[in-house]
Amino acid sequence: MKQKLIAKAQELRQHGFTTGEIADELNVSMDTARWLTLQKATEEKTEAPVDFAINWKSIGGNATRLSYVSGALSDMALSHGEVDTVVGIAVSGVPFATVMADFIEDMTGLDTSIAIFHPNKHRKDADSTDDEGTISTNFGSVEGKKVVIVDDVITSGKTAKEVIHTVKDLGGEPTCVVVLIDKAGLSEIEGIPVESLIKVSRL
Repeated sequence: MKQKLIAKAQELRQHGFTTGEIADELNVSMDTARWLTLQKATEEKTEAPVDFAINWKSIGGNATRLSYVSGALSDMALSHGEVDTVVGIAVSGVPFATVMADFIEDMTGLDTSIAIFHPNKHRKDADSTDDEGTISTNFGSVEGKKVVIVDDVITSGKTAKEVIHTVKDLGGEPTCVVVLIDKAGLSEIEGIPVESLIKVSRL
């Protein structure tokens, strides 16, 4: 399994993926993605960071399953009140956010828009610690809206924290963060509740 991850990470790097994009694609931490790209596919010389690689392709590769999971995420989001805008974290949060906006609109009868967040870690110069990501202007606005933030996996909570700050800076009100899998075991980030279908705990 480890050799397959190393090979996949190096293949993604050759295709121009940033470390952050590789981390998202393989559902591992940035540290693990960095480690994977520095290994030789046939030799292991350094110890890997402690992490869990998550493969949810059986959901993401099937529209029906993705819809069911998005319905469950929508139900969890609505337990925190009204939702005006669903913000999907690019890339993997976007399919969930798209389907969730439709579910929430059907469940509440209220117009629900979708917004897309591009995290700093997807930039080529992602080593800069001062910059935060951005909300795409091609989709819905968060200004004056009650916002649910959605992604596939929380590894450290850093990206979710980045989105929360950006939404607040743009005049939105984050109500909760919902994810498929929470690898960090978080109940809140910056005072915003975190809901997940699956929590991973290290014993």
